[in-house]
Amino acid sequence: MSYQEDFYAYGTSDVPAVLAEARQRADFIRRTYIHLGAAVLGFVALVSLLVNLPLGEKITEMVVVNPWTWMLMLGGFLAVSWIAERWAQSTTSLATQYAGLILYTVAESVIFTPLIWVVSHYERAFGVDIIGPAALATVVLFGGLTLIVFATGADFSFLRSVLYLAGLAALLLIVGSLIFGFQLGLLFSVAMVALAAGYALYHTSEVLHHYRTDQHVAAALALFATMALMFWYMIRVVWAVQRD
Repeated sequence: MSYQEDFYAYGTSDVPAVLAEARQRADFIRRTYIHLGAAVLGFVALVSLLVNLPLGEKITEMVVVNPWTWMLMLGGFLAVSWIAERWAQSTTSLATQYAGLILYTVAESVIFTPLIWVVSHYERAFGVDIIGPAALATVVLFGGLTLIVFATGADFSFLRSVLYLAGLAALLLIVGSLIFGFQLGLLFSVAMVALAAGYALYHTSEVLHHYRTDQHVAAALALFATMALMFWYMIRVVWAVQRD
């Protein structure tokens, strides 16, 4: 009996998606993207709430007045992200998996609040639209990359090391800009959108080839993190173009 037949014989639901029966694989993919959609909607609702509360203005003021506050927020976000990812990958508790996805969604909402607050006020002051086009561009790009992976069935796991090193280099540049006060301009934002596109290819192919069929929550978190990264820098690209 082959490896794949052995899985099917025992009717296991936690097999790699690439080895699962067509029905199991389709159900896993459906659940993954339903949870991704729920995370996106939750994120939009939370950011909208925070931006329109005094708390949102307070967070923004702290970041603008003291760049070290932003560094602390960034460090806290990275720590919380690590915890959320571990929870989402839990093999013992579905509740812990959901707690990880919820925690990450809240963390993304908080970290986005200063950017959305400033940009939304810039939009009102100058009569321009930034967030809408950035959101549309993010959805179109992310969706297009998703279609490429699903249409070709390609496995982009070979990008892992490149993405890790590029992500680390980007993080060091961001920290350096906060410490030494230099600006990361339009080219950096474009490069980060390209990096997010690489992550989209990688994580989408992980959904098809490497996640188990019981890991829909972890898969949704990975895709949501990629979409959020892409949206963040798409906002900065559109904003820079509008200002020019």
